[in-house]
Amino acid sequence: MNWLAKINLRVVVERLGAFKSAIFLAAIIVICLFTGYRVGNYYHNFQVATLAQQKQRLDDLYNQQAKQVARIHTLEVELAVEQLANQHSQATLKQRADEHYQVKKQLAFYEKVMAPEKEVDGLVIDNVKINATSSPEYYNFQVILVQQLLKKRYAKGYIDIEIIGSLNSKPSRIKLKDISTLVKKDLTFSFKYFQVIEGDFTLPANFIPEKIQLSAILTKHKWQKYQKLNKTLPWAIE
Repeated sequence: MNWLAKINLRVVVERLGAFKSAIFLAAIIVICLFTGYRVGNYYHNFQVATLAQQKQRLDDLYNQQAKQVARIHTLEVELAVEQLANQHSQATLKQRADEHYQVKKQLAFYEKVMAPEKEVDGLVIDNVKINATSSPEYYNFQVILVQQLLKKRYAKGYIDIEIIGSLNSKPSRIKLKDISTLVKKDLTFSFKYFQVIEGDFTLPANFIPEKIQLSAILTKHKWQKYQKLNKTLPWAIE
């Protein structure tokens, strides 16, 4: 900027004259105005384009937000429908469970009348399951005992299991204690409503099972007399 300081306007006016100096000054002013206008117009157009881009981006964001809100409302409606369907399913399942309980209750009553040997003192062998494992000849068992008396005392005793079949083409009976590591304590029961007894056993390689015989023995106590309930079922793997 040192060259501006070296310019002497008086010398310029003296050399060019008053008229030419005025024309020169006017030309400089016009050039400055034109340059300012062009620069301002350029930045104005740049700002207008930037604002248009920002507006378009904002419009796109508003559209995305509107789509997301609509999607949320749709999902809320679907969720409400699913909840209603689930409530209906739960009510249906509860109704079916109640009906099953009533049928089972009636069946137990008729069994007690028509086949009293299937229960002793209200004790019933409700279910017996045999499950195969990935190991050859190795099985799991599950026994469910139920009391059906309204005024229940604790049923105490133990179960005994025998597998009936053939060994080396000859009839054979195998006791659970001979093919399992379970002890008598593992097979005892003491319950007021129901109890599940589980365990495992291994059959001999040449043994072909045909039936399973389960005995539930009620041991003698001051409120309970000695009784034995037997149930024989065909061999069935689940």
